[in-house]
Amino acid sequence: MIYLLLSVLSSTVIFVVFRLYKRFGVNTLQAIIVNYFVACTVGFFGYIENTSFGHVPSESWFPGALMLGFLFIAVFNLAAITTQKSGMSVVAVATKMSVAIPVLFGIFLYNESTGILKILGIILALAAVYLTSIKSKEGISIKSKNLVFPLLVFLGSGIIDTSLKYLETNYVSETDVGLFSSTIFATAGIIGTIILIVQGLMGRLKINFKNILGGIALGIPNYFSIYFLVLALRSKGFDSSTIFTMNHVAIVTVSTLLGILLFQERLIPKNWIGLGLAILSIILVANSAI
Repeated sequence: MIYLLLSVLSSTVIFVVFRLYKRFGVNTLQAIIVNYFVACTVGFFGYIENTSFGHVPSESWFPGALMLGFLFIAVFNLAAITTQKSGMSVVAVATKMSVAIPVLFGIFLYNESTGILKILGIILALAAVYLTSIKSKEGISIKSKNLVFPLLVFLGSGIIDTSLKYLETNYVSETDVGLFSSTIFATAGIIGTIILIVQGLMGRLKINFKNILGGIALGIPNYFSIYFLVLALRSKGFDSSTIFTMNHVAIVTVSTLLGILLFQERLIPKNWIGLGLAILSIILVANSAI
């Protein structure tokens, strides 16, 4: 449980950093790319011992790490497009509702436990994610021509979580968790650098020192959010469908509360209902594992 809590806290710090980007005018794409290299470095020098990096391409999990690195960048860009076309609320819902994919994956592929408490908790969790994410009384509105973008964010985010579970279960040894996590971030960073090079050749690149600082601030908690999530998936007593549900809903809950405390966000009644459902869903899902 401690690893799950640490993953939630790390992910919540990411939320705070993203909010500060807007306040200080940080270029999100540049900061994201710097963040991947920082996260990779944290893993390489802080959580990997006596390892020869030359053997990494021969590891059984290496192709999966490459795929995840590509997905990290792809989903980020899709989220940016979705934000521009449909707003932040749509991105928040699509990203967090994607928890349904790894949950179903765990239940049907790994025959993880089901029961009335867990099923009810998962349903309430999905409702909580929607209600806490919307920022207007009218709810969420998406033009039909733009529907493909949040759907891709939903699928991409769900595939990332599902792949983490699959690779962690079948290929990543306990001693390779740090190396596996760092390889994902390194791949994402390299792909992101290629994007920046293309922008530079097109004359659209302007690097600012504050973007680098923003990437450093993001990279440290970002590494730990993945590292601790993988360790949480390895913990005994909770299956992956329980871990993913509690992780997503707890992040939404804590992030919303921090939004109120640190950024004076005002919640509409639906948001408060969502918070209540989030807390109830965590209690139900946690107790279903006892």
